[in-house]
Amino acid sequence: MLISLIIPCYNEEEVLPLLYPALEDVMGRLSRFDFELLFVNDGSRDGTLQVLRQLARQDSRVQFLSFSRNFGKEAAMYAGFCNARGDYVAVMDADMQDPPALLPQMIELLEGGAYDSVATRRVTRQGEPPIRSFCARMFYKLINRISDADIVDGARDFRLMRREMVDAIVSMGEYNRFSKGIFGWIGFRTCWLPYENVERAAGETKWSFWKLFKYSIDGIINFSQVPLSIASWGGILLTALSFVMITFIVARKLLFGDPVAGWPSLACMITFIGGIQLFCLGIMGQYLAKTYLEVKKRPHFIIAETNREEAVKVK
Repeated sequence: MLISLIIPCYNEEEVLPLLYPALEDVMGRLSRFDFELLFVNDGSRDGTLQVLRQLARQDSRVQFLSFSRNFGKEAAMYAGFCNARGDYVAVMDADMQDPPALLPQMIELLEGGAYDSVATRRVTRQGEPPIRSFCARMFYKLINRISDADIVDGARDFRLMRREMVDAIVSMGEYNRFSKGIFGWIGFRTCWLPYENVERAAGETKWSFWKLFKYSIDGIINFSQVPLSIASWGGILLTALSFVMITFIVARKLLFGDPVAGWPSLACMITFIGGIQLFCLGIMGQYLAKTYLEVKKRPHFIIAETNREEAVKVK
């Protein structure tokens, strides 16, 4: 049985020499399986590609896909899924925050036959800034309330899947990808494996607070139409409110004949309603932009270099 490990890499020159021995140790303890290590170089600007070339020369199990530029982690994972050949397929980060030592337990659970996927979730966020941890918990609560994607709090991308589940993921060729939502949306029986948070082994995180915020907005837009509903109901509410205010102003004019008094509150109302209108237009603009990107049918990734025979280079 072949197990494919998909490992997206972006500027991971420092951590790869630490990751490979850890993977080698795990593969040595699972000698009854064959492995392929599928590293996806997401347009790294450091020496990541040189390290991958060296690893590929010394170990035939190491295969790499190197993008023509940085397409993002979602594209890197999708490229890995499109090129993985294993009966079981795992995706994991290169920074060792997804501990390779969990793989034997994940394989054992999957071989039991009760599950199609074994996914990991962090039960602690030790080492993270408090505001980041709070926002992450709020995001999981929000997206589970407003979408049909089942995303567990603390869920990581680190998971091991059967071939059938990977084929289902590949069949979802949408350009705007949010893998955590896709994993939950396609269903399949999933076992959640909790573990304590692990710090990066080396290097620096590529996910700033702003990038995580934009990623969360993408996830909400990709898997929920609730923001559009909010904009619609907000418009109805403000329209009703405007009729009430018009009635009030006309009645005051007829009774008191003073059209000037109350202009500060009127100015505030105009500013408020204008802001709400722009906000709703922004929501619709986000959905329109996503639709625009989808209909252009641009490839998710372009592979410039690989040591893999018959690789899917553009998709």
